[in-house]
Amino acid sequence: MDHSPVAFIGLGALGAPMAANLLAAGVRLTVHNRGRERETPLAQAGAQAADRPAAAAAGARVVLLCLSDGPAVEEVLFGPEGVVAGLAATTHPPGSPPPLVVDFSTIEPGRARSLAARLAARGIAWLDAPVTGGTEGARAGTLSVLVGGDADTLERARPLLEVIGGTITHFGPAGAGQQAKAINQILVAGSYAAVAEAMALARRLGLPMDDLRRALSCGAAGSWALDHRAAGMIAGRFPLGFRLALHRKDLAIALAAAAETGLELPVCRTVAAMEDDLLAAGHGDEDVSALARWFSAPPDAPREDSDAPREVSEDLEPAPAPARAASDGATAG
Repeated sequence: MDHSPVAFIGLGALGAPMAANLLAAGVRLTVHNRGRERETPLAQAGAQAADRPAAAAAGARVVLLCLSDGPAVEEVLFGPEGVVAGLAATTHPPGSPPPLVVDFSTIEPGRARSLAARLAARGIAWLDAPVTGGTEGARAGTLSVLVGGDADTLERARPLLEVIGGTITHFGPAGAGQQAKAINQILVAGSYAAVAEAMALARRLGLPMDDLRRALSCGAAGSWALDHRAAGMIAGRFPLGFRLALHRKDLAIALAAAAETGLELPVCRTVAAMEDDLLAAGHGDEDVSALARWFSAPPDAPREDSDAPREVSEDLEPAPAPARAASDGATAG
C-alpha cells in the first residue's frame, strides 16, 4: 500500500471504525472531528490529530470525509479553515497525481457533481463513495462502497477502499455513487418496514415469535433485515446500526431523485411518513429497526403527511453552524 499521508475527517459511528481499520492497515493517518474527544482513541493508536479540517488536509495526498449531509461536506471542504485551504497550502512533488477527496457521506447526487466540478477547477480530484453495511460492516471492514467518479481515480483510491469495504463498485461519473446509495436506502426502507409489519401481525396472532423468525429466515421471506433486526424488534431492542433520522434524510434524497424523473415511490413515501411519526416522538437517534415502534402506537393516533422533506440530524455530522466547520462524522444504511 502507498504510505502517502491520508486525512480522515468525521469520526462518527461509521467514520471512527473505518479510520481505525485504515490505521491498523498501516496508513499514515491524520484525523479530525468537530467533537475533538472522538479523536483520542485513534490518536492513542498512532494517528495524528488535527484541530481543524485545513490542518488535517495539509500535507495529505488523499482526504477522506464521512459527514452527515451536503451542507456539512461543503463547509468542511470550502470553509475558511476547510480542506481546500489546507491542500492549497501544501506543495506537492512535480508530476505527482492531484490531491484526492473521497466522500463517504450520503448527499444529493447533484451536489456531489457540483462539488466535483468546483474541486476539479482547483486541481483536486473527487470520488463520491457512500457506503452501506451499517456499524457492523464498518467495524468488520466489509462495507459495500458505491463509487461515482473517474475510473482511473478509483483505481488510485482502491487500496484504501479495500481496507474499509468488502465490495467496491463503480457506477459511473461523479454523483452516480450517490444515486446508487439512494436506491439502497429505498430497499432498506421497504425491507425494514416489511419485517416490522410482519412481526407486529405475528404478535397480534399469538404466534411463537422466535420460532417464526427462524422458520421464515430459511424460506423465500429471508432477508438481511429479518436475520439481523427481527430479533431486536421482537425484544423491543434497537441496537444502533444506522440512525432512523439519518435514513429519513436519505429517503428525502431518494424521493427528490424520483420526482426529477416523474416516478412515484409509494413504499418509500409510506415509510417516510412512518419515520416522521417516530422522529416527532423522539426516536430519531435509534436504529432504523425502531420502525417496529410505529405498530405499537394507538390505532387512532394521528399520522403526519410526509410530502415535505424535513431537516434531520444524524450521528455522522449535524449540519454545520455558519461560523464553525462540521466534522463530527455515519452514513450508510
